[in-house]
Amino acid sequence: MSQNSKDGGKRSARERLRAERERDKAAERRRRSLKAGALVVGALALATGIGATVASMGGDEKGSQSAKPVTVGRAGAPAKLTVYEDFRCPACGQFENAFGGTIKSLERAGKLKAEYHLVTLIDGNMGGRGSHEAANAAACARDKGKFAPYHDVLYRNQPGEQQDAFASTQRLIQLAGKVDGLADAGFKECVTSGRHDDWVKRSDAAFRSSGYKGTPTVLLNGKDIFSDQSDPLTPAKLRRLVEAKS
Repeated sequence: MSQNSKDGGKRSARERLRAERERDKAAERRRRSLKAGALVVGALALATGIGATVASMGGDEKGSQSAKPVTVGRAGAPAKLTVYEDFRCPACGQFENAFGGTIKSLERAGKLKAEYHLVTLIDGNMGGRGSHEAANAAACARDKGKFAPYHDVLYRNQPGEQQDAFASTQRLIQLAGKVDGLADAGFKECVTSGRHDDWVKRSDAAFRSSGYKGTPTVLLNGKDIFSDQSDPLTPAKLRRLVEAKS
């Protein structure tokens, strides 16, 4: 019995050792599995993040159905000014000359953001391509973060309504030289190639289906504040209306 008890003890020790080794192997397999799973999840998260970035960057590319306006000012501003305008439109030029300073002051104060919808009404009424080409060039300036100063330059140099000077891409590039850092090779290629032609067409089509009749159309938080000539808008009135939203 003594002999048999010693052999049984040896077998029991060997069995415990095998069991421990099997547990160690199983634990190692679980660690490897968890590590591989984490790598897969990380890769999927990275791929998803890249996809979201590309999607957010591609909203205004050719083929998109959107025609997002050009926005100037703080995104969280309490008041939103929506402007439908045409760079060939004399009344649009008058509006910008009269109200531009007030709009910029309110933007700098964080009280107002402006959304510009560029349309080609005068091209349709008078013929030519100046409205379209100027809108494309303004979108090219937007790409470089220079929309606001170039917008102002175009209106300060607006040709007569029956003149179609903005149809010349060389004229538009020449005017870009008045904005620091704008008229580089990339901007010139954007203007001459008509990179944003589709966006301009969609923007104009959205205006024509909106029910608004002319330019400029000016809305404050969705309400028309410009067309009622019995109670005309003034810069002081615009400031009061905006500050009332703050």
